[in-house]
Amino acid sequence: MQSREVSWSLGPTTVYGTLLRPDGEGPFPGVVLVAGSGPTDRDWNSPLLPGSNGSGRLLAEALGRAGIASLRYDKRASGPHVRETIPLLIGKMSMQSHLDELTGAVRALAAEDNVRADRIFGLGNSEGTLHVLNYAMHDVEPPFAGLVLTGPPGRAVGDVARSQLAAQATAIPNGAELLGLYDASIARFLAGEPIAADPVLPEDVTNILRALESPANLPFARELWTADAVAPLGRVSVPVLVVIGKKDVQVDWQVDGDPLRRAAAGREDVTFLFPENANHVLKHEPRPRSELVQAQVMVGYNADDASLDPEAVAAIVAWLAARE
Repeated sequence: MQSREVSWSLGPTTVYGTLLRPDGEGPFPGVVLVAGSGPTDRDWNSPLLPGSNGSGRLLAEALGRAGIASLRYDKRASGPHVRETIPLLIGKMSMQSHLDELTGAVRALAAEDNVRADRIFGLGNSEGTLHVLNYAMHDVEPPFAGLVLTGPPGRAVGDVARSQLAAQATAIPNGAELLGLYDASIARFLAGEPIAADPVLPEDVTNILRALESPANLPFARELWTADAVAPLGRVSVPVLVVIGKKDVQVDWQVDGDPLRRAAAGREDVTFLFPENANHVLKHEPRPRSELVQAQVMVGYNADDASLDPEAVAAIVAWLAARE
């Protein structure tokens, strides 16, 4: 396999990525990988979590071994160039700005001589699934030949976040009261008012609320908070593979999977896979789900000894290969 850095201009900024090409002359089908939320970079590493063994890089390498080219990129609010880029994005981050980043990535991959521009797929993780769905719903060239959605939210992103906080609140004596204060802050946020977080809220919750209304995250944060993958899945016209691991403690394979399945009812070109031991970033998780605690699991996402789940990877590669 051959790997090299690529970049392209987007307004006053530059987007940076990695192109991985299989050995041989091709032409190869291609996949654009889109990372999840926050400052997650092209390899699916985050400065908020320890480790650099990111699933994005591992997936790209697995695809390369299967004869599939890929491009993965740093969203402009992530990666090593974030300090120089963020000041240029304040007040300008939106679903549209993410669509612009993805459009540039697809066109960069399609421009490669040994990549088939008519067989490019979008593979998103978590928040990234919303961006590849958004691309597929727009009249953008070149169009995706299909989508792979890993860990897509079947509820509004804000509802997913609240369910995680609610689970933590059950272990706190005044948890119900704190959750009510959180809900009041979110209601103000969605109404376009200052969040004005109550000082009795835990620091980690207050940090989440502050990040939501940070000028650098608006208007995107308000758009994202009410977004889910259900309606877009029902509207896209390309084949889709939905993957939610049963060891995913951020998106639930039943709670989120069921509305997604209802949205795709009657469509033979939408396939669902719920790997027994895959977590949110498609790493193999051998422990029983009953023993998993969200914070502890996330800390191990990019640990040196964490590997991709074989069932999930084999299914993704087979699905893509069947559509070359």
